[in-house]
Amino acid sequence: MKTTLRGVGVSHGVAIGEVRHMGTAMLEPPAKQIPAEDAEREQRRARQAVEAVAADLIARGNLAGGEAQGVLEAQAMMAQDPELMADVDRRIAVGSTAERGVYDAFASYRALLANAGEYLAGRVADLDDVRNRIVARLLGVPMPGVPDSDQPYVLIARDLAPADTALLDPALVLGFVTEEGGPTSHSAILARALGVPAVVALPGAQELAEGTVIAVDGSTGDIFVEPGAEKRAELERAAAARKAALSASTGPGATSDGHQVPLLANIGGPADVPTAVEAGAEGVGLFRTEFLFLDDSGRAPSEEKQVEAYRTVLAAFPEGRVVVRVLDAGADKPLAFLTPADEPNPALGVRGLRSLLEHPDVLRTQLTALAKAAEGLPVHLEVMAPMVADRTDAKAFADACREAGLSAKFGAMVEIPSAALRARSILQEVEFLSLGTNDLAQYAFAADRQVGAVSRLQDPWQPALLDLVAMSAESARAEGKSCGVCGEAASDPLLACVLTGLGVTSLSMGAASIPYVRSALAQHTLAQCERAAAAARAADTADEARKAAQAVLSGE
Repeated sequence: MKTTLRGVGVSHGVAIGEVRHMGTAMLEPPAKQIPAEDAEREQRRARQAVEAVAADLIARGNLAGGEAQGVLEAQAMMAQDPELMADVDRRIAVGSTAERGVYDAFASYRALLANAGEYLAGRVADLDDVRNRIVARLLGVPMPGVPDSDQPYVLIARDLAPADTALLDPALVLGFVTEEGGPTSHSAILARALGVPAVVALPGAQELAEGTVIAVDGSTGDIFVEPGAEKRAELERAAAARKAALSASTGPGATSDGHQVPLLANIGGPADVPTAVEAGAEGVGLFRTEFLFLDDSGRAPSEEKQVEAYRTVLAAFPEGRVVVRVLDAGADKPLAFLTPADEPNPALGVRGLRSLLEHPDVLRTQLTALAKAAEGLPVHLEVMAPMVADRTDAKAFADACREAGLSAKFGAMVEIPSAALRARSILQEVEFLSLGTNDLAQYAFAADRQVGAVSRLQDPWQPALLDLVAMSAESARAEGKSCGVCGEAASDPLLACVLTGLGVTSLSMGAASIPYVRSALAQHTLAQCERAAAAARAADTADEARKAAQAVLSGE
């Protein structure tokens, strides 16, 4: 095996330790027939196992909090899906055991997702994990999961299910490497939230032998196999230098010559607020409200419940800026009461603002709750709509905000290339833009953000994506309005400098990344950032763009 491997770095830091592999996984129970009189008992066993697994996932989510909680609650809903359970019951009724009925029912549903073009590849991975947990419980064998070890290690896996990633112990898991996934997969997002160095989309990761010592650089994506003393010392020096720079950088985000770039936090709910405040976030750049809607009631949360959650977040940032994204449902975040179940390609269907405009009562309730939550608080509330395609969408959203009596700035997310191309038109209706680089890349390159095989096209350094960012920022500047980035691209310190050079006016990211970005900005002038941005846009590939920007900012 090569001594240096390259994946996609998704969470900063350096980890050096022995390899431990993720426990296995798919368990295929034997296909044997049961007598008809045993069917009811087996159906009961299946339901009990499903409920136990769902309860375990919810409990893990409660322990993890933050974004992980929403992801795990969605996974628990998947386990309890009524159609899936009806299919399990049917299979048991004609002779399957409980475990075989579950296995075959999940396989059938998985095939449906795959045949739909694998847009929901991330959901497929979650579905597999749910199946494995239910089958393991029915067979009475250990659950798939992280290995037992009393010594720190580097975890290697094909991919990591949210239930495992959410509860990783950073004291034991020094870092992790996966063969699948991309920079915006669940594993990547949760790794950044945990502050664990991580590399994803590394071909052949599972070929690394158990016990092999590797060094993982989560910033560059480099993996060094059996690094010598000199390489270890070099990596440790680099890590120490980064840590020192982090400690020296405090206060609001700004370049070395004083150009202000507010650094905001991406959050999923009130549980994420303490971490954001501790990291020095100047506010919230993306409040993902959909996690409030992911319970098992099958309906939208009440206005009162929403007011309580929103007010907790708004009150935490007096005089700060809090940008709330209204419910972004559909595609990989389906809600039974809101999103169609029979769309051939949910990614290109009724999702985001489109779904809310078809259900104006849901949008009205959310906007009214936000208005009530902000009453009497000294906070700068901004509300934005996801999946805005054109000026018609922007006007419909702004009109809905005004009708709800909302005293806030109204904005539009730029996630569809048409919104970047027609940004000046959209800005006639709203007051700010916020770039969701994850979805913008997905739609610009026709590359599913959850599929590791196309992670090259999901790289936020792609020059075409930088062109769309620049186009949006230039439009906002021409209209005298703001244009922030709330996608995961903002969490890359080097790319944050480039985005600043492109004219982006604020950066929002997972709280753990804020110190790294603050430090990087503080080391460069605005003019250097602008030159780095120009060099990156002049490149033809993501790798060349990254190297060109690095050369400018390092003075090479």
